[in-house]
Amino acid sequence: MRHYYLELLDSLPFPALPAEEREGRLHINVPDELLRPMVSHLIKREGGELSSLYYHHQEGRVMALVLVPRHGVLVLECPLDGEGYPSLTRDVPSASWYEREMLEMSGVVPLDHPDPRPLHLHSWPRNEHPLSPDFPGGNVPRTEELYRHRRVEGEGVLEIPVGPVHAGVIEPGHFRFSTAGEPILNLEVRLGYVHRGVERALQGCPLGRALRLTERISGDNGVAHSLAFCLAAEMSAEVPERAMLLRCIYSEMERIYNHLGDIGGMATDVAFAVPAAEAAILREGMLRLNQELTGHRLLWGTMALGGVARDLGPGQQDRLERAMVDLGLQMEPLVRSLESSPSFMDRAETTGVLTLTEAKDLRATGPVARASGWDRDTRRDFPYAAYPRLSFLVPVRREGDVLARLRVKVDEVRESISLIKQALDHLAEGELLAEVPAPHGFGLGLVESPRGELAHCVHFQDGRAVRYKVRDPSFCNWPSMERAVLGNIVPDFPLINKSYNLSYAGNDL
Repeated sequence: MRHYYLELLDSLPFPALPAEEREGRLHINVPDELLRPMVSHLIKREGGELSSLYYHHQEGRVMALVLVPRHGVLVLECPLDGEGYPSLTRDVPSASWYEREMLEMSGVVPLDHPDPRPLHLHSWPRNEHPLSPDFPGGNVPRTEELYRHRRVEGEGVLEIPVGPVHAGVIEPGHFRFSTAGEPILNLEVRLGYVHRGVERALQGCPLGRALRLTERISGDNGVAHSLAFCLAAEMSAEVPERAMLLRCIYSEMERIYNHLGDIGGMATDVAFAVPAAEAAILREGMLRLNQELTGHRLLWGTMALGGVARDLGPGQQDRLERAMVDLGLQMEPLVRSLESSPSFMDRAETTGVLTLTEAKDLRATGPVARASGWDRDTRRDFPYAAYPRLSFLVPVRREGDVLARLRVKVDEVRESISLIKQALDHLAEGELLAEVPAPHGFGLGLVESPRGELAHCVHFQDGRAVRYKVRDPSFCNWPSMERAVLGNIVPDFPLINKSYNLSYAGNDL
């Protein structure tokens, strides 16, 4: 067992617990009465972060994934005798949505949870749980029970409902604002409109089909999700060096076109037409480059178990390198035009502030967390693919506002360009695929997607998943956006929302 894990076990202020290191992760068996104080201790005393929380029906256990950056991964396994366990939420606010999800999807009751309302399922009977083994599937009769939004009481308080259908080609979500005059006093985000039953569909799925399903969880993060599945299923398989470098290249190409879209979207939401058009041109150029090099505008079909499904020939490598040089030159005037505009800066500075404390409490991730001063990046803290061989900086800002999120994404595009150039320099001849044995046991895929850390926790049996837990970064970041809008005016909400640019489908699964 690695030295850090031994030190950690010795320092825990709890009775000795059964623990075992597997695949570099520490699995600890925790009784239900100790789960809450254990998770709280790991977060507040050891610098840990709650990365996932779910119920494994086959084993009858609540599974808590706690990451301690640059030290290790802890998997807390809590066997349940009854239907409930003491809720973590009052001590660990980031557990709230996980526990609401477990209650409706699995029927596991987080006792003393402050807000046990449904999260994904609209008008479902309270006794129907789609991840339960005895769930029959098919059409479920809907109930007439109304969803109760949080209410702000007081003289002059007005509720403004927005959505779920919006004035744009975007996914559905409902936003309920409470205002008194101009400032927003409360925002409640209600999602679940694009819940498709992804986790249930992945159970028992052949590996090849599971790879394609994960790629489609959130379309503009297809590389990240399919790579996370590969990492979970490959376990200790030796992926060829060329394939690992190509995985980095495709991941950074995905990051670039996502961030260019976000930059243009922020310009659009303040009616700054010229930089919005310039960013759209750059993004379209990346999408066409993706199509030219891999056969798909969104880079779907590039990942494969044991490696990659798409190679880059010498001519394609030269084409990509030239494109990265051109993109770096073309992006700088766009950034200058935004930052030299008094009207844009007035809208972006001090708007939608998320403090560092709030980011940590709610366990924000990705550019959102880094813009609030939280120096976290899965590529560095829990490295995968060929990232240990590549040099890059993690852009961090302190202000936590729209402008900080914009600047983090701009800096990340610059770093992605550098990473692609480095990976191309290291790209030597070699195999693209390695043989992957049928996975068995617990597999984990942690990937830094354009929106932040995503986690795939997969329990395999005879080469197929018996429990598949997906946690998209948007699931972590939606609660923090509810906090970031407070005190701002409603017309600034679209700008704040675009600076986050979260996935509805990735959240709803």
